[in-house]
Parts: sequence; C-alpha cells; structure tokens
Amino acid sequence: MQIQTHPIATEPGLASYQLSTCHFGSPGSGKKAYIQASLHADEVPAMLVAQFLRRALDNLDAEGRVRGEIVLVPAANPVGLAQLMHGTPMGRFDLGTGVNFNRAFLHVGAELKESLAGRLGPDAAANVAAIRAAARAAVARWAPQDHTEVLKKTLLSMAIDADIVLDLHCDNEGLMHVYAGTPLAAKATQLAALLGARALLLSSASGGAPFDEACSRLWWDLAEHFGPATPVPPACAAVTVELRGEMDVRYDLAEQDAGALLQFLAREGMLDIPVAALPAALCEATPLAGVEPLHAPQSGVLVFLKALGEQVAAGEAVADIVNPVSGATATVRATTSGLLFASTAHRHLLRGMQVCKIAGATPFRSGPLLSQ
Repeated sequence: MQIQTHPIATEPGLASYQLSTCHFGSPGSGKKAYIQASLHADEVPAMLVAQFLRRALDNLDAEGRVRGEIVLVPAANPVGLAQLMHGTPMGRFDLGTGVNFNRAFLHVGAELKESLAGRLGPDAAANVAAIRAAARAAVARWAPQDHTEVLKKTLLSMAIDADIVLDLHCDNEGLMHVYAGTPLAAKATQLAALLGARALLLSSASGGAPFDEACSRLWWDLAEHFGPATPVPPACAAVTVELRGEMDVRYDLAEQDAGALLQFLAREGMLDIPVAALPAALCEATPLAGVEPLHAPQSGVLVFLKALGEQVAAGEAVADIVNPVSGATATVRATTSGLLFASTAHRHLLRGMQVCKIAGATPFRSGPLLSQ
C-alpha cells in the first residue's frame, strides 16, 4: 500500500486541509477501481467500512493478489469533517457556500463531444482509451474557485478514468440501497445482491451533477451523441452505495459490507480471492423517478405509522404530524405504492421537511430527482 497526501487549502493565515488516499496494486496493469467514503462527512458508516477495506486490501496487496489498481479514499471530505455548528457536525453542505458536497461536480461530456469529434472510430477499446485520456485532460483544466472545488477536482481526477467507482454514503435512517445509472443495471444488480440491498434505484440523469454521474454519465452521453457506428460502451460502472442510516456504525455491519465490496471487486477480476456464490437479490431495480419523497404538511411531532422495510400501498397512512400546541394532527399518506426505504431521524419537523422516501416501480417524477 502506498499513501498519498493531497493539499486542499494552503493559503497562509487560513485553515488548511489535506486529503489522504491509499493505493493498491499497479497502475496500468489491469482494471482500475476507485472507492471513496463519506463525501458527506457526517455520514460516518462508510469511514468504518473503509477501514475494513484498507486492512484487507493491504494484506492482499502484500501477497500480490491485487489485479490492477485500487484507490481507496478512507475519508473523502476533510473540509466537511472540520465543520461544526454549536457542537453538531455539519458535513453535507459547505458552510461557506451552502453547496452540497455531492453536487456541482464537473461534467465533461459536453466538452468531450467537441474535442473528440472526428477522433473516434469503430474500435470500442480504442474509443475507451481516447475518451479516458480526454476526460483526464478536461478535469485537469478545471479551475477551482474555492477550496471545496479543489477537493472536488482532486477526487474526480482520481476517479474519472476508473472502470469501477464506488461512492459510499448513508441515509439519515434507511435500509441498504444503491443508486446507479440505468445503463449500469447489470453490474449494479450484482452489487446490490452482494450487499443485500433492499432498493436499487436507476436513472440516466438524476440532476445536480453528483459525483457518481460525473464519472459515468459521460459514457452514455457520448454513445448517444456519436451514434451506433462509433461504439462507446458504459466503461465506468459508478455506483452510489447508501450504507443504511447514520447511526448504523457497527463493526459487524462494516465487516459484512466490506466483504461484499471485496466480492464485487473479485467478480470484476481485480482480486485473487475465492468468489462466493451470488446471493439471491432482495429487490428488483426500480426507477429513481418512481421514488416518492413525502413531506410534512405542518410543523409538529413526527409519529411513524409504518416502519422501514414495509410495503406501502397508495393512499395508506405513513405518519402523523402532531402540533404540540394546538393538538392538530395531520396524516401523511403515500400517493404511490412501494417500499418505505429511508426516513428522517428527526422527530420534530417544520412544515415542508422531508418525512421519508418510498421506492415505487412506476416513474412519475422529472427534473432533479435527488434530495438537496
């Protein structure tokens, strides 16, 4: 294992940050995998999973059993980790700009449509190599405007040319679930089965420019742009893994999840370890556009009537909001049928705050599909 340190903010007289990354295997010797933990810095379970990955990969690397290159970022957001407000960690948004740390990543697809015009041909492998080189160059030209953009550029520069990108997050409260691009359904289905995911949510463009789509979406955008005579496969399988809820920080879960991720890498030919049988999937893929977020119609105390993991029918009551002063109770009902897979951990909500999310099989939403 090699450890690299990347300066993020270095101006004299101001707070400075640095990012540490762990590197296994040999660049250029095979596939490349990139794994990062806790881009939202207050989503802690991923950082514990990364420790189990680090130990396992260090041993495998020492034994010469890593095939290709694996980059592990065990704590992907030193800026967010340093943010506190009245003693409470604030790692989802940059407090300086209000921008979500997992939004506004550079999408190089538009630039590559122009720079690669006339340079691609009928050889898919040659096209992949040319696109990766052009993507690396485009990210290198990104001129960050602040230290958070420096962080985003640093992360994206390590992932933009990877075959596999695993972005490890968690929900406020939630079941294990996975987000992926629709063209990546086959690989994402295998990963979801290994993880025991209860929901696999697919979208070709979820909105907001999250990290995983900055790595993967360019491939199907270019495939559509250049047409079938110029084969462009979805050469980057970038997946966002939601490791249950924020309080699910346990050694047994972290070891289990790391083992599933290692099995996924083994199935991709990147680790020389015994490959276990693929578990039965606990869910079928559903569209991200079929997810219904429910919101509080009034302020008050949140009382759930349905639990995580329950199937909810359209029209069913999911929760009550009880105003503690007037006593008025408003019932929150689903308008679509599906699985209750994520919810807020707060039990007093202001009007408009999100209560929970239900994964339905029928798409009905458009525009930005991710929560802020």
